[in-house]
Amino acid sequence: MSAPAVGNLRAQLRASVGRLRIDVEFDTAPGTLVVVGPNGAGKSTVLSLLLGASAVERGRITIGDTVLLDTELGVDVPLEARGLGYVPQDYALFPHLSVRENLEFALASGPSRPDRAARNLRVEALLRDLGLEALERRRPRTLSGGEKQRVALARALSVSPRALLLDEPLAALDVHSRREVRRFLGAYLRTLELPTVVVTHDADDARMLGHRIAVLEAGKVTQTGTWSQLAAQPASRFIEEFVASSSQASD
Repeated sequence: MSAPAVGNLRAQLRASVGRLRIDVEFDTAPGTLVVVGPNGAGKSTVLSLLLGASAVERGRITIGDTVLLDTELGVDVPLEARGLGYVPQDYALFPHLSVRENLEFALASGPSRPDRAARNLRVEALLRDLGLEALERRRPRTLSGGEKQRVALARALSVSPRALLLDEPLAALDVHSRREVRRFLGAYLRTLELPTVVVTHDADDARMLGHRIAVLEAGKVTQTGTWSQLAAQPASRFIEEFVASSSQASD
């Protein structure tokens, strides 16, 4: 077995959030990890715990050799210093700022706070890489759902994060847009050498975006594996039905 790639995000999380008890352990290696599960299973809560927006009772979060949380050692890096790129479901773009200004604001507010010249270079690179150059002066209300998603992704990447967290990144899109953006996002994530966790409730999203899939049920991981492994040996009724709901099931 080869050694895990440097920079993997590893987490052991024990927490109570409302009535939900979270008790999970996972590792992003290799590539993108997709977290799926029924409504109320704790998928978005896990992202909140990783971000530091919700308190962990006991656990540890590391990215490579960097420790973000270790409750035994008393380490708890605050949210703003964890260096995590986050894309929420609604994208949370500033409506009064243009695409370029949204990216510039993120850079100016980030921990490194580069000077204007460095910010311009970073913004130009992101606009180019994500195909946003023609949209840079437009405001979010004039953008399609897929365009907003790319801007939100660019903003999350602008600060060169240690890891990337995406919460239902395609949920706001219509069926046609979802297929197009899914193809783009899957291809783009494969180019990133960055630990990535994607939360989704959609089977096709999970199949196309993730190298591996972690299934969360009632706050616990009930199975982790590739799509083929989950399809071949589903560990629960939910997983069996989830795999069957993919469009691949009728191919």
